[in-house]
Amino acid sequence: MLDMNTLLTLAAVAAGSGIVGGILAGLLGVGGGIVIVPALYFALSFTGMEPALTMQVAVGTSLSTIVFTSLSSGYGHYKKGAIDMDLLKLWAPSILVGVVIGGILGGVVSGQVLIAVFATVAVLVALDMILRKAQDSDNPRSFSKPVWAGLGVVAGSVSAMMGIGGGTVCVPMLNFLGYDIRKAVGTSAAIGFIIGVPGALIYMATGFGAEGLPPFSLGYVNLFLAAVIIPLSTTFARVGVKLAHSIPRRALRLSFGLFLLITSARMFKDLFFG
Repeated sequence: MLDMNTLLTLAAVAAGSGIVGGILAGLLGVGGGIVIVPALYFALSFTGMEPALTMQVAVGTSLSTIVFTSLSSGYGHYKKGAIDMDLLKLWAPSILVGVVIGGILGGVVSGQVLIAVFATVAVLVALDMILRKAQDSDNPRSFSKPVWAGLGVVAGSVSAMMGIGGGTVCVPMLNFLGYDIRKAVGTSAAIGFIIGVPGALIYMATGFGAEGLPPFSLGYVNLFLAAVIIPLSTTFARVGVKLAHSIPRRALRLSFGLFLLITSARMFKDLFFG
């Protein structure tokens, strides 16, 4: 059982991650997981949990919050006409397949592998967003439906393993494929819901009965932390949506990339130096 000071520390970190994660969910279409996973990983490390188990709880809990954050963020972008509904309908089945694959792998493979996957994908995406000059027009490339479906499976798998809403993978992917950065962000925000629901359920199931879980856990999803994060992340996601449609596109990409670089550096430090 955790003492009161530890619970208050966990609640404070969760609240902060919910606010920042919510803003970034609306601003960048990332579901908030890119903030919430490392924040919870950091906070839970103070409880004495094994690092591998800590990462699995951080990922599972993050996915459960993304279900609600993405609904708030996605609706805000939808009202501004920044969601490609045709792509969303095309991608939904293939992303679901990817989420099942990624969720199962994330629940059974070593937490160290999850940390490595998270950090590696984050730094690659960061460099792409910072260094590549993107067009501001909205001119998606033409691919066959099987190719788009395959991309959806990849996006869903990596997102579920990392505990994120899809934006970290989907925003740069869609932007690279010709989508305007704002439409890439809006569409990715909606994708978070498709990833979050099955991802959270899988992490609940695969972690059921695991030893060493913190109090109020349902599998690898911690209900106490989720209850702190969700009201804040859903509220502040609307703030992020307003920012996304008011700041310059280049600033949007740079802020996304720089945050990912910082996050990746922290995760690599934990991976190699403990």
